[in-house]
Amino acid sequence: MRAVLQRVSSASVAVDGAIVGQIGHGLLALLGVGKGDTEQDADLLARKVVELRVFQDDAGKMNLSLKDTGGSLLVVSQFTLYGDTRKGRRPSFDPAAPPDEARRLYERFVEAARAQGVAVETGVFQAMMSVSLVNEGPVTFLVESRDPSRSGG
Repeated sequence: MRAVLQRVSSASVAVDGAIVGQIGHGLLALLGVGKGDTEQDADLLARKVVELRVFQDDAGKMNLSLKDTGGSLLVVSQFTLYGDTRKGRRPSFDPAAPPDEARRLYERFVEAARAQGVAVETGVFQAMMSVSLVNEGPVTFLVESRDPSRSGG
């Protein structure tokens, strides 16, 4: 699994013009599920996201996590994170997990994050969504549940 994390002062996701998920201070996670990902990947990545120290402490250093700051998490499914653009001009999505498997692991990730005591909002799986955010910093990270050289993606 992989996620693009953005530290935000606010973020929201809308479907058909209606907001379905919205947070203030926290992290926006664009979450992709790859072939071969497991429940263990979902649990590990959720823990990593919640505990990643990307918020500033009183000394101005990135030393605080989502849990430390009481921030929220907005999770948006994004299969295009597994788009392979190395050949030609059209991405191949072969490395992405099939929709049913991806949905199951996406939901597992969300529940694993909630189980750590973090407020979690979500988009709608497989929907056409509009995401709005105010990125603080800007601060953006790519996090993965395993070494990408071994995951085929």
